[in-house]
Amino acid sequence: MPPKTLDDLLAIEAIKDLKARYCRFVDTKQWDRLATLFAPETRLYGFGSVGDGGTPDAFVAGLAKRLGKVISIHHVTSPEIALTGPDTARGIWPMMDYLEFPEGQAPHEAPGSRGFVGWGHYEEEYRRTPEGWKFTFMRLTRLRIDALPVDHPRPRPGRFAHTPDWI
Repeated sequence: MPPKTLDDLLAIEAIKDLKARYCRFVDTKQWDRLATLFAPETRLYGFGSVGDGGTPDAFVAGLAKRLGKVISIHHVTSPEIALTGPDTARGIWPMMDYLEFPEGQAPHEAPGSRGFVGWGHYEEEYRRTPEGWKFTFMRLTRLRIDALPVDHPRPRPGRFAHTPDWI
């Protein structure tokens, strides 16, 4: 249902904030914080780090193992968020991700490469809890994956490291 009240708009903004934290925590490898974004019943689909129907704990552990030394950049834009009840919602987020793996660790999405750039969508469900909005379902769909060639330029370090407790 479309937002009708200020509370509806505030709920949608809180869900956008949840998704922003998800991307930041993945890219900055803040695994403990990432785990707090999911309700215990959440199930995940379409990810290389956990099998379909995986739990939040398995997902975060799989990400930590798979992406711990990977340069990852996740961008999400222009969400469509529909409130489905007073404390539930669904969303679709167009996404782009860049994953650059260490030498000798080719991703299964692009064998024989250094990594990939992918485009697709996150399809998600959310529930409001006493601690705020949480994910209850997440599916990653892919429209395209482009491999980073083995001779892709090596990364240059950024000027500043992230500040985990900035906000």
